[in-house]
Amino acid sequence: MTLALAVAAGLLIGLSLGALGGGGSILAVPVLVYLLDQTATQATTGSLVVVGVTSLIGAVTAQRAGNVLLGRGAVFGAVGIGGAALGAKGAAYVDDDVLLAAFAALMLIVGAIMAWRQLHHGRRGAHSARPHLDDPIISFSPTFACNCPRALKVLITATAVGLLTGFLGVGGGFLVVPALVLALGLPMRYAAGTSLVAITITSAAALAVRAGAATAPDWGVVATLTVASAAAAALGARVADRADTGRLQIAFTVLVLAVAVYTGARALPALL
Repeated sequence: MTLALAVAAGLLIGLSLGALGGGGSILAVPVLVYLLDQTATQATTGSLVVVGVTSLIGAVTAQRAGNVLLGRGAVFGAVGIGGAALGAKGAAYVDDDVLLAAFAALMLIVGAIMAWRQLHHGRRGAHSARPHLDDPIISFSPTFACNCPRALKVLITATAVGLLTGFLGVGGGFLVVPALVLALGLPMRYAAGTSLVAITITSAAALAVRAGAATAPDWGVVATLTVASAAAAALGARVADRADTGRLQIAFTVLVLAVAVYTGARALPALL
């Protein structure tokens, strides 16, 4: 029964990631806790595996489609490693109910952001031109030059994203994409694919810090969830080509908000 639940949940997560380009990984923690009987600490650790592997596969797919700026994604991810390590260490000292309450609050924020985006969809024109790559933030040749305000944006946003990734075990695509748009000036088309590179790096860093330090999840369950999610992501991409993406996004937003309310209702009473 546990194996069947892991497969079904993995398919749902993968389909949402493939069809919507992100967001599905936020379901991994509640799935691991409430369907697969993992503690919050185990779930946030196991979720990093699901997030990291699925993001890596998605990044490879996006790279083949020409929608990834590998250098910028790698830099953003590398800057976020410090925050990811700090968040991963901090999670080990926080009570499970506090982790779940924080996760519920994050899901509510994510659901609100997704709803806001849907309400404002289409107001801004799409940018399809590939951004220029000859505008580095910091350069040393022929002379040293620094676009310091922009560098500070990258430092703050990447560290914040890494912190959330390490602490709550989420990919944070809903945070990385707007961060890449604001801090690096990437068009949305490239921000979505490039974010997967950054997520892969920060997830791997957080998992490395947690290895041996936190209570290990049931790796068999996590592996099953990861394989199902990764396999379904490709199918989700095909679904996106045929289905009404707007309706899919609305349905997923409702699902995220419902799971957030359920998670909060389970976690908050334990804190009072």
